[in-house]
Amino acid sequence: MAILVVGSVAFDAIETPSGRRDRCLGGAATYFSLAASHFTDVRVIGVVGEDFGADEEAVLTRRGIDTRGIEHVPGKSFFWSGSYMKNLNEAQTLNTELNVFQSFSPKIPAEYRDSEYLFLANIDPVLQQDVRRKMPKVKMVCGDTMNYWINGHGENLARVLRTLDGLLINDTEAKLLAKQNNLVRAARNILDMGPKSLVVKHGEYGATAFFGESAFDGEACSTPFRAPALPLAEVVDPTGAGDSFAGGFFGYIASQPVLTPAAFRRAMFYGSVMGSFAVERFGTERLQHLRKEEIEDRFALFRQLSHLD
Repeated sequence: MAILVVGSVAFDAIETPSGRRDRCLGGAATYFSLAASHFTDVRVIGVVGEDFGADEEAVLTRRGIDTRGIEHVPGKSFFWSGSYMKNLNEAQTLNTELNVFQSFSPKIPAEYRDSEYLFLANIDPVLQQDVRRKMPKVKMVCGDTMNYWINGHGENLARVLRTLDGLLINDTEAKLLAKQNNLVRAARNILDMGPKSLVVKHGEYGATAFFGESAFDGEACSTPFRAPALPLAEVVDPTGAGDSFAGGFFGYIASQPVLTPAAFRRAMFYGSVMGSFAVERFGTERLQHLRKEEIEDRFALFRQLSHLD
């Protein structure tokens, strides 16, 4: 079961209380792909410049990720610089250089057309809608967005939301999208916009899933579900936590023969597992060298953390 992810492949400069990296591999599609690759086959569509070389591509291909959809064009790759010195839960953006990403127009290779799962990472909703339209036969499609698109591109975003099986956003974005400060009411409003399910990420406090009436074929699930976060003694770099959560979550779903409420809940736990690993090192360093045994051990730890008896 192959996942096709469309999004950014980038370089980041990051400063946290644990130190600084002036250049490390980042981008939503990068984090998502590395996390999801531990569960299923992953294909990635993005654009990079001449500064993205064989060493960077090998980070993905060593995990078996299909990179034929990454377009190499003249210029520099997308670059973002941020600081967590004031607040580990919220990045202070110091610099954003779109570079080749500014004119990104996703091109779907013929070999990707049979992908059964589609993840639309945080990009222009016009591009999200175009990719969704070109992949009408996917079994399940999930997506992400952010404040910029919510505030300034509401009509285009609304068209995308109507096509999603799942939307993954953080609690601030959920309240902004729904124009509602109460999260439960915000979730109801968002589900009325079209997504069959909504996963709200709470950073160090875990994530909550809300379900519409058609979230599961033949099985109703109206009760929200909360997955915990793992208390960590040290968070080195939170940059890719949300995208790593999405990769673990959707990767596990794609590995299952049927989407049931139980499978969805387990996917939430695996999302939290992958997010907890991502923050332990700068950039994608931890995800690059992660072993399956470590993932299963931490999943067991999450189960212990959430069991009352």
